[in-house]
Amino acid sequence: MAGTSGFSVSGYGPERGLWATLAARDSLARRLDWPLMFSALALSAVGSVLVWSATRNRTDLNTGDPYHFFFRHILNTGIGFALMIGTIWLGHRTLRGAVPVLYGVSVVLVLLVLTPLGATINGAHAWIVLGGGFTLQPSEFVKITIILGMAMMLAARVDAGDQVHPDHRTVAKSLGLAVVPIMIVMMMPDLGSVMVMAVIVLGVLLSSGASNRWIFGLVGAGVVGAVAVAALGVLDEYQINRFAAFANPELDPAGVGYNTNQARIAIGSGGLTGTGLFKGSQTTGQFVPEQQTDFVFTVAGEELGFLGAGLILLLLGVVLWRACRIARETTELYGTIVAAGIIAWFAFQSFENVGMTLGIMPVAGLPLPFVSYGGTSMFAVWIAVGLLQSIRVQKPMSA
Repeated sequence: MAGTSGFSVSGYGPERGLWATLAARDSLARRLDWPLMFSALALSAVGSVLVWSATRNRTDLNTGDPYHFFFRHILNTGIGFALMIGTIWLGHRTLRGAVPVLYGVSVVLVLLVLTPLGATINGAHAWIVLGGGFTLQPSEFVKITIILGMAMMLAARVDAGDQVHPDHRTVAKSLGLAVVPIMIVMMMPDLGSVMVMAVIVLGVLLSSGASNRWIFGLVGAGVVGAVAVAALGVLDEYQINRFAAFANPELDPAGVGYNTNQARIAIGSGGLTGTGLFKGSQTTGQFVPEQQTDFVFTVAGEELGFLGAGLILLLLGVVLWRACRIARETTELYGTIVAAGIIAWFAFQSFENVGMTLGIMPVAGLPLPFVSYGGTSMFAVWIAVGLLQSIRVQKPMSA
């Protein structure tokens, strides 16, 4: 009789699907990396407040609404979080099969930037205007497709058990895959994104087990390429001026060195505990350009002080630590390479962003992950978190 009631203890009946679903969801929740999740959310939350402080008095930007950028930053975070959930649900292994399509779409998008659809913002011709005040920066998505594409190629035969390490031919093909979008982004020119992509490629190769000759060759090619770019005049004048200001901090403090000079003043005035939220004279006086995006760290340094800025660095450190742990514990080379590429991306971009505000790195126009205002960059970093979580979970959410 028990077997016909529909609620048998033995597990046969309509309730079996319900209990299986609940058990699967509970198992998924246990496998998610919560320190990674909470650290990323905390960074985005802190970023929303810093963006609000930097833009609430900027009537030239916020169209008279002091909460404009604050709510947009929260909206961008929400969309990014949804993209993370979707990435976990699909799973990094499912996306592995979709890499050719994703790669093709990303290349087409960066090519569109070079057409009349492209727009120049802050000197970089790197955006596509979508209308309604919305823009898209395709190079942010290229970072993801380079990681996925190279990982797919380098890990294919190793994960299948045919090889111990990627052979030279495979490494060459994966580098060719990365070079195409990088050259297109260089033509914009978007030097900051190219720098990040180059570091990503290096991180991917280091984690793949490729021969050290490729690593040394890549570094050497990077040096030669940098010299060639400078000699051939590929860079725009404003980019050359940024490097000149970095080499000589005293060079034209009211001109090419203005950004970094004002950034250092803002951070230095914060002291240990800061001037207080919304009370920073540099921020309120709008002395630091692009303070809601590239120079958002100066708001933290001035208004939250060394302790507040240190908290941001600590949270970024937790994100990198958890990503390193995920890369180390995964059982497949593909997952290791994807995680390593994301680590290289987050680590270099964070170092470059904070470094340029302190004057120890040249200004390159890169946002601080999770903190800076920007839709495309926010979407990209949360998709990356979704990939990391999927690697840790080791199976799609629906499983």
